[in-house]
Amino acid sequence: MPEPLLIGSANRGKARELAELIEGLPWEVRHLGDYDPIEEPEETEATFEGNALLKARYYCDRLKVACVADDSGLLVDALDGAPGVYSARYAGPECDPVKNNAKLLQALETFPWHERTARFVCCAVFLRPGGEPFIATGTVEGHIAMDCFGDKGFGYDPVFVPQGYDRSFAEMDPAEKHTLSHRGKAFAQIRAYLESLG
Repeated sequence: MPEPLLIGSANRGKARELAELIEGLPWEVRHLGDYDPIEEPEETEATFEGNALLKARYYCDRLKVACVADDSGLLVDALDGAPGVYSARYAGPECDPVKNNAKLLQALETFPWHERTARFVCCAVFLRPGGEPFIATGTVEGHIAMDCFGDKGFGYDPVFVPQGYDRSFAEMDPAEKHTLSHRGKAFAQIRAYLESLG
């Protein structure tokens, strides 16, 4: 019987993507919807690693199950690294991806393409109850587009164009995005670690 592995995210788009990234491993992948509802942890840390650890520990302790969790975000050079750890709530506590992208494009509307450099960062954590965390980080460089393009993906995917490409993440199929993305790189390390556990 495979050991259960919880995807510690209430974000449906992210949970789906994380499940794709660890698909085929000898674990029984579970989602928060498979358990009785619990409150989401408040992300109070100042770094992606801090928030990823906080989430992994919270779900691992509360649900007594191995967990993978991540914290990720977008850092825009022209905005001094904003939105950073506040990426999910950039446009305010009641925001959504449409509002976040609109605020970002508005903040950059006077900046030409060469000044719109940015990167996605993902810190991912695997944790078993009573165990030590395994931590992995992935980064992808790129630019912020002049508008939203594509209808795939989620979050800031419609405005992020990875370096060397002329399409946004939201214009790419999941398999192509996974080979390039910050989350894909971090979870390749998580995947290798899970495989090494046997």
